[in-house]
Amino acid sequence: MATGTGTYHQQLAERKRAAIINAATGLFLDNGYAGTSLARVAEVAEVSKATLFKQFPTKANLFEAMVKEHWNPADDAPPEPAPGDLATGLAEYGRRYAALMSRPEMVGLYRIVIAEMPRFPALAETHFDVGKMPFFDAVRRYLTAEHDAGSARIDDPVAATSQFMGMISNFAFWPRLTVVGWNPTAAETRRVVDDAVATMVARYGAR
Repeated sequence: MATGTGTYHQQLAERKRAAIINAATGLFLDNGYAGTSLARVAEVAEVSKATLFKQFPTKANLFEAMVKEHWNPADDAPPEPAPGDLATGLAEYGRRYAALMSRPEMVGLYRIVIAEMPRFPALAETHFDVGKMPFFDAVRRYLTAEHDAGSARIDDPVAATSQFMGMISNFAFWPRLTVVGWNPTAAETRRVVDDAVATMVARYGAR
């Protein structure tokens, strides 16, 4: 059982970690990955260099933590929906994905990766492996489970997952990178998710 002191120190450590990741995101975006030093991150985050190096010994460690934070901000992903109702399960994943891709921090993360990929391809690999891929795999596993349960007919769950996520991100995310002022309302985003779910059910739902 945590003591009051233990809880306080844990909360303090979490606040410092969040400050470090926020500072790193801004600095990487403004100055590039190569142009940002860990010392500068510590300065902007208002933590000591010792505190930063204790949590993130290298800049690569910090970038990986930043990716994980942006893809799973609460660090407590809800359980995967049980198979049996394709529309309900996909709606749950669609809402989660739309919410993730609508966050300003996600736009910043993608801009960092795109800008730095020619010089630092490992950043793109980290973003794909520890960021997008775990979410993609969760949807793929769910669709596979629906197929195995007989509530859907999905011979290629990887392709089906790409189709589903693409329908949502093509509206909720990608225009944010290139269209000034693109900021769909919550109702517009819900409608896109609902349409994506309806399309998937029409294509893959068992009859």
